[in-house]
Amino acid sequence: MAPSYALLAKEAIVLLDKFSAGRQFLDDFIEDASKDLQNMDTLQKKFILDIVSGCAEQNKLLDAVINVFYGHNGKCISRGDRSQFAIICYLAIFALDDIGLQHFSKIVKSLDINKMHTFLDFFFTNLTTWIQEEWNTIYDAAYVEKHWIGPLLRWRPEINIFLDQLSLKISQGNQTKKAPAKTTEPKEFSLTKPKPSALPLPELIPQQEKCKPVPSSTYRPPKEIQMIEEIKQKNHQKTEELLYEANMKQFRCGNMQKSEHTKKVVSQIREDFDSKLKFNSFQSSRCPSRKKTNNWPIKLNSAAILRQGALFDRQAEEELQRMERLVEGGREPSSFLHWQKEMRERDLQEELAAVERRRLEGRISYEEAAMARTHLMERNQKTAQLKKEETAELMRKYAEKRLQEEKEMRGLVQQVAEGHKNSKAAKERIQKFKQSIVKEVSEQSRELLRQALEEAQAELSRKFEIIYEIRAIESLPHDRVKNFDDTQTAGHDLLGEMSLCELRERLTLLKDKQQAEQQEKRVQILEEKQNKKQMLLEQLDTNDLHSRALAQAASIRREERKSRLGIRQVVPQDETVLALQRKLEEKQQERQRLRQIESQRSKTSEQAASQSVADTRNRKEKTWEEVELILEHHIQMETPHVVL
Repeated sequence: MAPSYALLAKEAIVLLDKFSAGRQFLDDFIEDASKDLQNMDTLQKKFILDIVSGCAEQNKLLDAVINVFYGHNGKCISRGDRSQFAIICYLAIFALDDIGLQHFSKIVKSLDINKMHTFLDFFFTNLTTWIQEEWNTIYDAAYVEKHWIGPLLRWRPEINIFLDQLSLKISQGNQTKKAPAKTTEPKEFSLTKPKPSALPLPELIPQQEKCKPVPSSTYRPPKEIQMIEEIKQKNHQKTEELLYEANMKQFRCGNMQKSEHTKKVVSQIREDFDSKLKFNSFQSSRCPSRKKTNNWPIKLNSAAILRQGALFDRQAEEELQRMERLVEGGREPSSFLHWQKEMRERDLQEELAAVERRRLEGRISYEEAAMARTHLMERNQKTAQLKKEETAELMRKYAEKRLQEEKEMRGLVQQVAEGHKNSKAAKERIQKFKQSIVKEVSEQSRELLRQALEEAQAELSRKFEIIYEIRAIESLPHDRVKNFDDTQTAGHDLLGEMSLCELRERLTLLKDKQQAEQQEKRVQILEEKQNKKQMLLEQLDTNDLHSRALAQAASIRREERKSRLGIRQVVPQDETVLALQRKLEEKQQERQRLRQIESQRSKTSEQAASQSVADTRNRKEKTWEEVELILEHHIQMETPHVVL
């Protein structure tokens, strides 16, 4: 083999790093790596690929050793050397018999000697203790003892000699030091000595961040306040313009008088609405036909069949009881039927009279509602007139208020001008006071920072000690093998305690018992269904007989009703109906009188409204001229205040 094992091992380390960094499957990675190694010999390529694939397949076995090694020596060894330790561990476990100790030692010496010596010493020292226990949790204990622990123990004496050689080489490398080279001795230049500084610079405080200077915007008012003031002024000006326009222009909704065309349209709509009302009609539509052209069968469910049967039984019992009462009272059924017929005709006449009364009451309520609407319109007109007078009074008060505010503003401007004269001296005193406060605060902050650094250092050292103790406890071996017997109880001394085997047997018996109960219940349900079906068929036959009998009786009653309708008399006019008719006529006459009064009043109000509108417009124009003059004075007074 032309190249040495050391070069092949380094090539395998590079490939293993690449595989660990990527997310590629092992088979795809091996195929890509074999394509990259086409120029190498077949045996050399096979040796490299076997090492890489072996490390990937035995990842759990190697991680059990390397993770604990990094836990003990993680501070002085980089995580980037993990692939080197994985390949050395794999060669020691699986390939030491094949390559021999000589080639293995060359591979180790080609890498970092200090790291390899630390790893091999750690590996062979803990081989028979916790490493073997960790491997037993992954593979069978007998297999681990036979194939891995035994061969490594045979190589252990020779490995110890090799480790002694490495430690000797490391110690010799540390002792050999180069002779100190002669250095040029510098000589001072004859330069003029600088003048000593007036005050020495303060020593730099270690581990102290530089404080940011106070921003200049702290002592300036923010721009947002100025923008808000501008927006307020614009909004105020806009509201004044809108108020001026609203007061100059008359509201259209304020004119309560309607035109002639509007009155004609309203009267036409009311007449159409009244024509659609049909109070005199007895029925809104004709009675539905009692002769059914189609008699389709209806499919009933069991609840409907039982409900219909119960109804027929109850009707039959009531009829029997009624006949028994007639016989006991000594009356014949024919006389009772005649009396019943007379009472029904009397009830019909009373019902027709009640319908006529309700119709007349509806017409009366309609007339009263129309009169109430008329009164409401008059009241609204009076309210609108009062509102107009109140608005004019408020405008007058507003003008007086603006004049008073103008006087107060003049006095305020004079006070502000006097206050600006003494502001410069006050600013200088405030500046000196702030400088003294800053000096005191800086001295206190330095002392607090020093105390905080000392406390943080003590806390950090305490945490490091706790971490060392936790890692030492975690490195101790743990017995994780447990044997389980399903025929024994847990030993908690409980009354219902049983083993797993007994529990399974009881569950099987309980399941068989439940299946037998379900089968019996299923047979019982089938029998109940058959009995219920037979009962429903019998009930359906009985219901058919009752329905046919009721149909015959209904046809007889229908013929009697037709003969009785032919001789129905006209509804008599009682005193209540006549009184309602008289009241309706009075309401209609009163409503007609109100219409005539309203038409006369509308003509006079139109003439008065035109005159009042002209007066109101002149009065508003004068009021707003006064408001504009006040605003001009106010703006002129605010302008020198802004300049100051």
